[in-house]
Amino acid sequence: MGRIVVHLHGAAKNTSHRASISDYSARLRGEGVRIIEHSDRTTAQGYLEEVLRGAENRSVLLLQESGEMHDSETFASIYGHWRLSREETHLVVGPADGFGDAGVNHKAISLGPLTMQHELAAVVLLEQLYRATTILGGSPYHRG
Repeated sequence: MGRIVVHLHGAAKNTSHRASISDYSARLRGEGVRIIEHSDRTTAQGYLEEVLRGAENRSVLLLQESGEMHDSETFASIYGHWRLSREETHLVVGPADGFGDAGVNHKAISLGPLTMQHELAAVVLLEQLYRATTILGGSPYHRG
């Protein structure tokens, strides 16, 4: 069973975002989703290198505006494939200023064309991961 690892560039400074991250983290605890907070004192390049070292060349996807966009149903299907995989899937929420040139040659997914604060992007990603679990489990949380 594949695990999903969500990487964050530092702990959320906004208390509402921090509370939401904590809430979704708790909801996802039994679903094979783990969150790793990295130091926010590293550059985008240093952060990405650290993630790649820890991921040992497994599936790494950056959250970027230019990445592939999916609706919630499709994202749930993709999430289901990640869970069935033998490999871990690493989802990397970028630093405040994005990945810049460091992220050019990496696969990416997008939460949509809107620009949002990286802390808010982390909340949205975790909510969508939780929504994916409820879609696959047939829960009424997602009412398509």
